Amino acid sequence: MSATITRRTELAHRTSDGIDVYLFWNEPTNRVTLNVFDTRTHDGFEIEVDGRHALDAFNHPYAYAHAARRGTTDLAALLDGLAA
Repeated sequence: MSATITRRTELAHRTSDGIDVYLFWNEPTNRVTLNVFDTRTHDGFEIEVDGRHALDAFNHPYAYAHAARRGTTDLAALLDGLAA
């Protein structure tokens, strides 16, 4: 049996109005994940994001979660639409 080593590095964290937003990088897989947790309701979610869009995802986590649910690949267009 071989053990899988998971090294998850926190790239960024912020808290606002009881909502914690984390950005993690997993070294072995080179994947970036966004984790959002609402401390008031104890609800949260985690999605994988393209590393090229990691900062946008960190700044707009709900837009990225919405895009992930819809299977949208053009996240820049989605964010432009939200800003309009």
